[in-house]
Amino acid sequence: MTRPQRQRRTPGQEPSTATPSAEQPRKDDGTPNPERLFVIGGEGSGERADIDLVTLIVARADPPVSATPEQAALLRLCAAPLSVAELSAYLSLPFSVVTVLLTDLLATELVQARAPIVRQQVADRNLLEAVMHGLQKL
Repeated sequence: MTRPQRQRRTPGQEPSTATPSAEQPRKDDGTPNPERLFVIGGEGSGERADIDLVTLIVARADPPVSATPEQAALLRLCAAPLSVAELSAYLSLPFSVVTVLLTDLLATELVQARAPIVRQQVADRNLLEAVMHGLQKL
């Protein structure tokens, strides 16, 4: 699955007035509509999965027929590992709403949450020497 991309315009073409389906509707004054976010997240049990912004999410299955449009979009985006922050940005949804959606998907085992890869604070000396020798041979 490819990431969402901006539509290209030719010079002189007017911007499209159609809003993306994942973008949340806004009130007349331009503020986000909180009722829509409640409908997306559902009532739920109140418990949320222990995930943060850098947790990587990977889809384990295709979206089922019973999935909501937002859940289906999450599953399609997660064909390759993506962080929760990236998912939130791609779907134009707040982190809290994405967390609620992911909690439901984790409970049904449609996605898998992975801890981010932690890098060593001190680089391996052997690796640095090998890189240095390789650069000197160039």
